[in-house]
Amino acid sequence: MKQLIYIVGMGPGEENMMTGQAIQALEQSDIIIGYTTYLDLLGERFAQKEKKTTGMRQEIERCKLCFEEAAKGKVVSMLCSGDAGVYGMAAPMLEIGKDYPECELVVIPGVTAACSGAAALGAPVNHDFCVISLSDLLTPWVVIEKRLQAAVQGDFVIVLYNPSSRKRSDYLQRACDIMLANGATEERACGFVENIGREETKVTCCNLGELREKQVNMFTTVFIGNTQSEIIANRLVTKRGYHL
Repeated sequence: MKQLIYIVGMGPGEENMMTGQAIQALEQSDIIIGYTTYLDLLGERFAQKEKKTTGMRQEIERCKLCFEEAAKGKVVSMLCSGDAGVYGMAAPMLEIGKDYPECELVVIPGVTAACSGAAALGAPVNHDFCVISLSDLLTPWVVIEKRLQAAVQGDFVIVLYNPSSRKRSDYLQRACDIMLANGATEERACGFVENIGREETKVTCCNLGELREKQVNMFTTVFIGNTQSEIIANRLVTKRGYHL
């Protein structure tokens, strides 16, 4: 009996920002498994699909549930926000999958927040950039701090995921302080996008000094420009270096 699991990146959540490949995988699935918030975003197209969920911080249980359902002969989709391979469930699914050699795992790419948020802001990641999560649930803060330091010193555009939460309300401020201490100026062009791709999307351009004083939520993606980034007509733009 063939066992098949799709690991699907759904993008920001709205169907019109999902890839055709992601929609096709979900349509072919007998059951969709994911975090409750992501399942709720699927909309009417998939309303009749069987769905199962686990709570926050039960990611491993969610992965194992996928393999249990696949063993019953069901085509399964593990649903992730953004891209399944960018802070998503592709890695743990593939790690656990080594114990289920009879099960085929197919990773379906999605639009990660670094891309969808960049489009809302303008063109902030139009040159070399890196993505750093400020969540220290699985990564020690000392490691995050080293990555921030290296990114500033390398003059990368920096995209910050998970910039804040109730327990980490000052982490964005701490990150800004690290960047300022490692060569970034308060005038450096920045921006952030809340609720990317949804009706309540909010886009803000500012400089690094202003960003340090901002309060953002966990549904926000933050962009810190490099030395060549500018705010042009209220859009955050990182130049490629063309002579115009």
